[in-house]
Amino acid sequence: MDKQEVIDLLSSKMKLIRVEKGYTQDKMAEVLGISKKTLVQIEKGRTQANWTQVVALCALFRDSEIIESVLGDSPLEVIETIAHEEIDAPKGKTLGGKVWWREIKRMGPFRLQQNIISKHYRILDVYDDRWYSSFDKEEALRRLEELARAAKM
Repeated sequence: MDKQEVIDLLSSKMKLIRVEKGYTQDKMAEVLGISKKTLVQIEKGRTQANWTQVVALCALFRDSEIIESVLGDSPLEVIETIAHEEIDAPKGKTLGGKVWWREIKRMGPFRLQQNIISKHYRILDVYDDRWYSSFDKEEALRRLEELARAAKM
């Protein structure tokens, strides 16, 4: 998944997200910091949201079931991973990946998972803290090995 894919997917779902939240076009445009005219153009498929608007949408409506159906249970993690190409630092507690994730490999106290919707990878520890995220499987496997080796020391 890349920026353009996320823009395509979320632009086509913007009206559904607005309706899900019970917002008028005026309110939705105000919340996103765009004009009502721009919102109407996006909702009618005449134009697409830009990256900044999609990031704002994910941040401000991260609990949206519509967004979760497109990006999985961690929309901000997907956005952050795309923007930075990878995340390589402990980032805090997750829910452990029981619904949107499949386990790829375990090594020591760490496990590599792949999101079934966005297809990105992440490494969690035994406490379900996220240590790494990337769309690159080989890089994720390499980082898993590094983390497992360091944990043995």
